[in-house]
Amino acid sequence: MKVVVVGCTHAGTAAVKNILANQPDAEVTVFERNDNISFLSCGIALYVGGVVKDPAGLFYSNPEELASLGAEVNMEHDVTTIDTEAKKVTAKDLKTNEEKIVEYDKLVVTTGSWPIIPPIKGIEAKNILLCKNYNQANVIIEQAKDAKKVVVVGGGYIGIELVEAFAESGKQVTLIDGLPRILNKYLDEPFTNVLEKELVDRGVTLALGENVNEFVADQTGTVTKVVTASQEFDADMVILCVGFRPNTDLLKGKVDMLPSGAIKVNEYMQSSNPDIFSAGDSTVVHYNPTGKDQYIPLATNAVRQGMLVGQNLVEQKMKYRGTQGTSGLYLFGWTIGSTGLTKESAALNKIDANVTVIEDNYRPEFMPTTEKVLMEIVSEKGTNKILGAQFLSKYDITQSANTLSIAIQNGMTLEDLALQDFFFQPHFDRPWNYLNILAQAALAEAE
Repeated sequence: MKVVVVGCTHAGTAAVKNILANQPDAEVTVFERNDNISFLSCGIALYVGGVVKDPAGLFYSNPEELASLGAEVNMEHDVTTIDTEAKKVTAKDLKTNEEKIVEYDKLVVTTGSWPIIPPIKGIEAKNILLCKNYNQANVIIEQAKDAKKVVVVGGGYIGIELVEAFAESGKQVTLIDGLPRILNKYLDEPFTNVLEKELVDRGVTLALGENVNEFVADQTGTVTKVVTASQEFDADMVILCVGFRPNTDLLKGKVDMLPSGAIKVNEYMQSSNPDIFSAGDSTVVHYNPTGKDQYIPLATNAVRQGMLVGQNLVEQKMKYRGTQGTSGLYLFGWTIGSTGLTKESAALNKIDANVTVIEDNYRPEFMPTTEKVLMEIVSEKGTNKILGAQFLSKYDITQSANTLSIAIQNGMTLEDLALQDFFFQPHFDRPWNYLNILAQAALAEAE
C-alpha cells in the first residue's frame, strides 16, 4: 500500500508514526515544504521571551526519526498538484526545482494552516511579521533585539502570550484588536476584565474595538506607525496574530469543505473521497457542545486526528470523539482554563443557556494560605446539560478545564457535577470541591 502524506507538523507527524505502527509494510512518502517538522507553535512566546532557551525542545520529532520508522521523508518539497482521479501527487524540490511525481493508494492531507494576512495599506513594510513557525520565531527574536516599541495585532492566545513576553523583557507594547475584549473566543467578560486590568497595570497599551487602517513606513520601507480609525501608535516592529486559515487550496473542488476551506471528514478522518484522509489545522473538528462541525485549529485536535488517521487508514477501527476546544493559558501569574461554550458563543449558536459565575477559595480558610477561584459554568436550560466552563486563579486550576471537558463530552448535567465524587484533603481542596460548589450554585440559580 502506497501512502502519501502532504504536510508534516502536528497532525502529519502523528499520522506517519501511527500509520507505520499499524501498517509496517506501507510505503509512506512524506512531503514537507519547510526545513523542519513538528514545531510546537504554542511555544513561540516562551521561546521569544527566553523562558525556553533551547528551541530543540519545541520539536517533538524530526525527519531522521520518521525515516528510521520507515518513511521516505522529502523536506523542502512543495506539493504543487494533487490528481485525485489518477491518484498522483506532484511535488517540486525547492532547492533544485526538480519535480517528483508519486502515486498513492491512500492520501493524507495534513497541510495545516497559515496566518491570515489582512489587506491593510502598507502591510508590505519591513518589520511587519507573522508568528506561526520556527523560522518566523527566529526572525521575531532577531528583530526584537533592536525594537523598543512593539505593536501586536490580535488579542487571541498567541497575541496575548507575545504581549506578555515583550512586556516582561521591557518593551513598550501596544495590543490592538478589532473586538472589544481580549481572548473573546475563550473567555467571558468577568475573566477578560481581570486580565485586561493586569495588562494595563503592567504598562501595556490596549486599543480594543479598533481596526488597523494603515501601516506607515519610513524612507527605508520600515514600519514606524500603526494607524487605527481614532489613534496612531509608534512601532519599531509589528506582529500580526489575527487568526489562521486552512491550507487546502490543493483540494479545492475535489473534496467537501466548509466555506472557510476546512476539509470535512467523517468520524474516521475520511474526507468525501474515502481514499483521502485529513487531520489537523486543515480539517474540521466535531464540536461536541453544539454537535456541529467547526474550525478550531489547536495542536490537541491535530495530534488526536493524526493518530486516528493511522488507526483507520485500512479499516474503520476507532471513532473520533470530537472536541470541546479545551485550552489553558498562563498570563502574568494568572492560570486560566476554558472549555466548551462561553456565554457569548452560546448566544451566537442560538442556544438557550444558563450562565453562573461565582468566586470561592480553592481550599479551606483555616489553611495558612488559599487563593480565590473565579468560575463560570454554562448549561442548557431545561436539561441542565453542561456546555462550557471557565476558570481563573493565581492557584493552578487549569486541570479543572480538563475535568469539565470530560463532563461535556459525556453529556453530564449540573446534577451530576454537583454530587460528583472528588477527594477531600485540606492541602488541596475542601469537603465540597469548588467544582461541586460551582454546579450547586448553578442549580440554585436554575430553579
